[in-house]
Amino acid sequence: MISNLIVAIGAVIPLFFLMLIGVAVKKMRLLTELELAHVNRMVFKIFFFFMMFYNIYTTDIAETFRPHLILFGALGVLASAVIGGIVICLIEKSNKRRGAMIQAIFRSNFVIMGIPIISNIFGDDQLAIPTMMIAIIVPMYNIISVFILETFRGGHFDVWGILRNVLKNPMILGAILGFALLLLGIPLPKVILKPISQIAAATTPIALIILGASFKAGTYHEHLPQLIGCICGRLLIVPAIMLSLAIFLGFRGIELVTLMAIFATPCAVAGFAMAQQMGSDADLAGNCVVYTTGLSCFTIFGWVFVLKTLGMF
Repeated sequence: MISNLIVAIGAVIPLFFLMLIGVAVKKMRLLTELELAHVNRMVFKIFFFFMMFYNIYTTDIAETFRPHLILFGALGVLASAVIGGIVICLIEKSNKRRGAMIQAIFRSNFVIMGIPIISNIFGDDQLAIPTMMIAIIVPMYNIISVFILETFRGGHFDVWGILRNVLKNPMILGAILGFALLLLGIPLPKVILKPISQIAAATTPIALIILGASFKAGTYHEHLPQLIGCICGRLLIVPAIMLSLAIFLGFRGIELVTLMAIFATPCAVAGFAMAQQMGSDADLAGNCVVYTTGLSCFTIFGWVFVLKTLGMF
């Protein structure tokens, strides 16, 4: 029991320590809002690109390619969006809130919060499998989110425009380039690969610090029931259903923890920006990000502890 507790603590504490550093950076005013936005953009466009490239380029595809995991993860995300959408449409009458709520329930912060959890449990050298999942899950998040937000805004769903934007995503570009060089057998000299590996290693700490520095708690009184519903759906209901099904189907070890990182992590930061840009309830979306991230300190600890106690990894 004590060893399981230590594993759970070790998976969560490093994440929130880095986020607390970010909160301290904000309190000390070491970065202005404009500087913070520029650093955040740099992390997204440069650091995530090299992280994806390095993790895929240095992996053994035959060892890490798991079609059953990819299928379950993709269908799970789609099912969360569809079922969540049906439930939200039954209980919420405002179209402006519907899009933000559905996105909050199905779209997780898999890259920034999920990958570090896997790293803390299994080590940095075991990130090839979850990195492969990023190349599948992130495009799905973007496509489904645009479809949902456009639907409830009454806009036009531009399939080709969405696909173009997905292909411009730095993480997807990094994955494509990594796959291409790996499949073609093109070796990179150590003098090039070493700085790329250093950038990849720095990505998660910097992203978590920036996430902590970006927190802004807004007013929640106008949408408290909706906020509570989104928090429960994102942190408790979706992971309970999806992880139970995953265990029933035989997923264990790093595969199960990867699924936990997809389905049990808090709302994606990008969800707030998309809600803001596409006419959804940005205040509700922003509060979903802030409060699910804060409360996930306890819920992720709980999921890790339960799975470890059950001997699932």
